[in-house]
Amino acid sequence: MNIYFVSLGCDKNLVDSEVMLGLLTKQGYTLTDDETKADIIVVNTCSFIHDAKQESVDTLLEMAEYKKSGQVKVLIAAGCLAQRYQQEILDEITEVDAVVGTTGYGDICQVIDKVLQGQRLLDIHSLGELPAPDVRRVITTGGYSSYLKIAEGCDKHCSYCIIPKIRGEYRSYPMEEVLKQAKDLARAGIKELNIVAQETTMYGKDLYGAKVFPELLRRLCQIDGIRWIRILYCYPEEITDELIQVIREEEKVCHYLDLPIQHANDEILKRMGRRTTRKDLENVIQKLRENIPDIALRTTLITGFPGETQQQHEELMDFVERMGFDRLGVFTYSPEEGTAAATMPDQIPEEEKLRRQDELMSLQQNIAFDISAAMVGRTLDVLVEGKLPEEGVYIGRTYKDAPDVDGYIFISAREELLSGSFVTVRVTASHEYDLIGEVIYESAK
Repeated sequence: MNIYFVSLGCDKNLVDSEVMLGLLTKQGYTLTDDETKADIIVVNTCSFIHDAKQESVDTLLEMAEYKKSGQVKVLIAAGCLAQRYQQEILDEITEVDAVVGTTGYGDICQVIDKVLQGQRLLDIHSLGELPAPDVRRVITTGGYSSYLKIAEGCDKHCSYCIIPKIRGEYRSYPMEEVLKQAKDLARAGIKELNIVAQETTMYGKDLYGAKVFPELLRRLCQIDGIRWIRILYCYPEEITDELIQVIREEEKVCHYLDLPIQHANDEILKRMGRRTTRKDLENVIQKLRENIPDIALRTTLITGFPGETQQQHEELMDFVERMGFDRLGVFTYSPEEGTAAATMPDQIPEEEKLRRQDELMSLQQNIAFDISAAMVGRTLDVLVEGKLPEEGVYIGRTYKDAPDVDGYIFISAREELLSGSFVTVRVTASHEYDLIGEVIYESAK
């Protein structure tokens, strides 16, 4: 039978989707990228903010039309929206045959079997479970770059965030399991590992009584075939001197960190339930840049949090200008039912949130363009991602660019370049967020 799979939301959700795809192919199902040829459709949903919820609902309704026509025999809702609105989905979208929660995705084959036998069901496991199906994932991110999820859930309980209620408390995967998965990925040709969790920096605290993320990184660096290791979702208050030392010393660890700071005003940070002050953030950024001068820093911000004044917004603008982040994204605050912030007074009108978001992004655009221009003349190793035939150039990423969220470098080369190869490139120009360069060495050393 043919299965069509839709994966929505974050890269952590994508890893779950790839595990399900691995289980399904092992069971003998055929994957299709054409929903009109599908017998079974699985939608792995997201529920982080309002827009993500709406996209998930819209996708389920769109896929339900194929069920109505009789073409599709099974429609399954999985993931975060499914976990959060279990019975509502079954009640409101009658074409959905089964709902699979965030810790139940290892049951995907059994769930399909039960639906084919005529059952309609909820497959919701305890949020304390740690799903770890022993299966080779189907990598959907190309043959050379992949995400490596090292933990589930989160203990931070920020006042705006629903994640602990739909993903559970923080649970680390045992180190040997993480290393085994990484070795399997390397044997499959993966050269770039992007380390993900709701918070990578806390890895191992629940299992081993201490944060052992630096040790995990050193052991990952020993795996043959892996060229780049990129750290995402690194909470600033948990960055230790040991972690900084590992990033500085280990050649395979990219000089890149994703620091989700959300704001820079102390009062807003406190009301968000964050565990840093502006001074704390400035100190950790300064320490990172002093120890790793070429480090690329990405962050995310929330604008329009309940009670945020114009003065607090301007303080955030000042912080962004002073810190000069390489990459920055801004979300407008989304009130999520079940969170403390949703019931806070002084909710900000949507149009004001959008105005503040535009101001922040305009400021960051100028900063990012200046940073790109300053890269001209530098020589960098680049991971080739493909070719733009109509332009006659190749497209790739430097250590400063995480897949899907950051910029690119457009490369001219005399010889053919293979996707997934590394080349050494001299940057010759910049264009907004992106770079332009020419190959110096066909194989980066």
